[in-house]
Amino acid sequence: MGNMTTDNTEYLRATPFVDCDDPAIQAFARSAVGKARTVKDKAIALYRAVRDSIQYDPYIDFFDPAEFRASAVLHAGKGFCVGKSAVLAAAARVCGIPARPGYADVRNHLTSKRLRDRVGDTFCWHSYTELNIDGKWVKCTPAFDSALCERAKIKPLDFDGVNDSLFHPFDQAGRRHMEYLKDRGAFADVPFETIVADFKRLYPKLVAASPTAASFRDEVTT
Repeated sequence: MGNMTTDNTEYLRATPFVDCDDPAIQAFARSAVGKARTVKDKAIALYRAVRDSIQYDPYIDFFDPAEFRASAVLHAGKGFCVGKSAVLAAAARVCGIPARPGYADVRNHLTSKRLRDRVGDTFCWHSYTELNIDGKWVKCTPAFDSALCERAKIKPLDFDGVNDSLFHPFDQAGRRHMEYLKDRGAFADVPFETIVADFKRLYPKLVAASPTAASFRDEVTT
């Protein structure tokens, strides 16, 4: 605990992918927090803004660094879990909340047929965000927006600023949803090169596919 100040300073700075110095990120963060005063209330407001105002979309160009960079994902209005977590981390840093993207390998039991054909049911480097709230690191996952959850009949994942908020193990019908297999830890910046190298090795069908205009939201089966 003795080096907490140093660690927290590291998680407040702008990095190539968590680019909290970008004017659009700064404007988004300030708008999202509104009149929230406490760190916890600001964190909750930021989480909800990132979760719902940026559409979840796994059909991207995984070789393009922009898909992993907070400012570019915000500008696009859509992104996959890694990009959305970077947005939340960047927005939190704007508000003086130490933040870092974290990663885990998960087994997703609910997905679209096309995504399953490309990836299978195991996703490596699934991303969440860790926020330092009142001296404690708390995990939250802003990936799946409310509109997608409604279609998939999954309760939108909420965040109370106190407890870790990871994916529910079951959906509303009692079916298995998300199972955590391995935590890869948290980083000051998105480990882009490592993630892409693993995607190339593990998911050749995914990285070979061209980005598509089709909506993942429309493919999700209920």
